[in-house]
Amino acid sequence: MRFFRIGNMSKLDSEISSAGLAARSVADARGAQIEAVITSAVLMDGRREVVIVHGGERYRLRITANDKLILTK
Repeated sequence: MRFFRIGNMSKLDSEISSAGLAARSVADARGAQIEAVITSAVLMDGRREVVIVHGGERYRLRITANDKLILTK
């Protein structure tokens, strides 16, 4: 199954979630992979905040009271 980027990420996220997928590669019309898609629900795993280590640095990804994502160093 391939998903095509259609500009409406929330629709794509709901399709991935309803299919029970943790992550999915998104391909263009020729089938070339253009991005990996991971839902925030899978990434956060029920938490409001997670720590991501990248290049030896720690970053915090959190969900705000307005249900937005904020990434800080």
